[in-house]
Amino acid sequence: MMNSTKSIQMHGGFYKELPNVVIIDGLEYTKSNSRLRYNAEYHENYKNHWTTEELCYMCSMWDSRKKADIALALGRTHGSVLTMAYQLRKKGKFEYYKKLGKQM
Repeated sequence: MMNSTKSIQMHGGFYKELPNVVIIDGLEYTKSNSRLRYNAEYHENYKNHWTTEELCYMCSMWDSRKKADIALALGRTHGSVLTMAYQLRKKGKFEYYKKLGKQM
């Protein structure tokens, strides 16, 4: 039995449905939450240690930018940005980096 997928034109590009992935203009997004999946071209800092500058940028932009935009600007995945923000809040450091970022 052949597994069929459907292709639909959307926003000027085509996407193809796969079991847990949607492909739009050649980029893979998760079907469940529409996040861009890891792509070496866009996530150059994947698995690298976070710098103070990155933490300051993330925290200072948190209220004014989309989390996906922050992730792309930092070369990180959406999930890693959300996880780091959670960890900083848990340790009570989020506001520290937010203030530090606004001073830069």
